[in-house]
Amino acid sequence: MATAYQNLSSYDPNTVPHSPLLRVAIVCAEWNASITESLLRGACDTLERHGVKADNIFVEHVPGTFELTFGAQRMAAHYRPDAIIVLGCVVKGDTPHFDYVCEGVTEGITRLNTILDIPVIFGVLTTDNMQQATDRAGGIHGNKGDEAAVTAIKMAAFNARMK
Repeated sequence: MATAYQNLSSYDPNTVPHSPLLRVAIVCAEWNASITESLLRGACDTLERHGVKADNIFVEHVPGTFELTFGAQRMAAHYRPDAIIVLGCVVKGDTPHFDYVCEGVTEGITRLNTILDIPVIFGVLTTDNMQQATDRAGGIHGNKGDEAAVTAIKMAAFNARMK
């Protein structure tokens, strides 16, 4: 989480396993594409920096953040990855739509983590305004895509140790 004390892109690279055999699926929402595509670039760059081959990064797009749960479930079956990253951005508006989408995708991804045999990493920004989203998609607070990629690598390694 980006706060005044932690940048999303700050981590000790020595704690991230080199992962040349890792297979990672990324499902990215098209809604708020200027933000989500920045998150996607951050995730892909970070995965490759830690040895994941570009050919082992599978990217698909869905219309919006709410559809990420279905997209992740289908990608798990189709690509058989070691981890899945979901990337989206929901910006609060004047209606309760924000709450429904955020709650739905959070519950959906949590559920996938309990039924799938692989980690599904929550890379969804839930912000009050577009400036906050920009700040967390490569801006002053780093890139949530970087954080999601590091988490995917670490959780895939954790999962491998538990088998």
